[in-house]
Formats: sequence, C-alpha cells, structure tokens
Amino acid sequence: MAERKEVRLAGAGNHGMIEAGLILQEAAAIYDDLNAHHVQSYGPEARSNWSRSEVIISDGDIDYPKATQLDVLLATTQEAVDRYVQDLRPEGTIIVDSELERLEAPQRVVALPLSATAEKLGRAQLVNVVALGAVVGLSQIVTRTAIEAAVKDHVPRGGEELHLQALRAGFDLVSEAASASS
Repeated sequence: MAERKEVRLAGAGNHGMIEAGLILQEAAAIYDDLNAHHVQSYGPEARSNWSRSEVIISDGDIDYPKATQLDVLLATTQEAVDRYVQDLRPEGTIIVDSELERLEAPQRVVALPLSATAEKLGRAQLVNVVALGAVVGLSQIVTRTAIEAAVKDHVPRGGEELHLQALRAGFDLVSEAASASS
C-alpha cells in the first residue's frame, strides 16, 4: 500500500501559507519524484483574514485530493489551531508559532518561534519559509535537497540566499528543540 502524508499549513492571509504549500508540492513532485496534490483556500480578505494550504504527498496514486487525516498541521495563528486541530490524526504533529497560546491536545505539539525568527532575518514575510524548514525538519516529508531546490525556484532572482537562510533557520529551530528535549 502506498504511503500517503497530509500536511495543512494555515495562518493569516499575509503569512504566505499558500506559497509555502506550492513550494512543498513542487519539492515532492518535481525534486523527490512523488505524487503531490495542492489545494488552497483563503478568506474574503486574503491579506488579513486567513489562508490554508493543503498538500497531499504519496509514493502511489492519490485517490482523494482532500486532506482529512492530517499528519502535520502548521498553524501561525490561534484561529488556525482552533479551526483545524480536529482534522489531525491522533499520532499527528501540530507545529505552532510560540507566540500563540499554549495548546493542550492529545497530539504532539511543537511550539517554535517562527515569526520571531523571520523578524531576526529582517523580513517578517519569510515566516512561511521558516515554517517550511520546520515542517520538513520534523516530518521528513520531502528531502532537504528537494525543499531547498523548490525554495530557490519560487523566489525572485537575487533573493535565493535570504530565503535559503530562512529555510535553514527553520531546520535549526527543530534541531534546537530536539536538543532541548533530550
């Protein structure tokens, strides 16, 4: 049986979750040669309300293109946590921005300073790329090589290094959290 993984990236409209989903889909489909499907949704005021991006990745056919049992939920707002936590598998992982309220859930919750890390890089808009580093670092849903290549494909020429720094910062957050819990 083919392995199917479901990821939902959710947050405010200006957090770049739809772009993050497109990058993740490209990493899986083009660079890791997996099947991938992306669905996006956003509120009526995409720049300030909410947005959601779902990516389904499988080494076999994707017979149903909607995420129903999430393996990973990334939430950059409390509203996203509240809205989508019920779709997470019991053994799934929730990655939240550490600026959010603490969440009590049966699933694994990983709080990381996603927004603060993007701000340290000088561009708060890079929260989506920092978040992608965290998602891939925790889940290994695509290879690091694949996500790096896909990030480079999606940024304006000349911005590759800053975006790769943001991606690496997300990987570093995961490594630091793992070291702290050991």
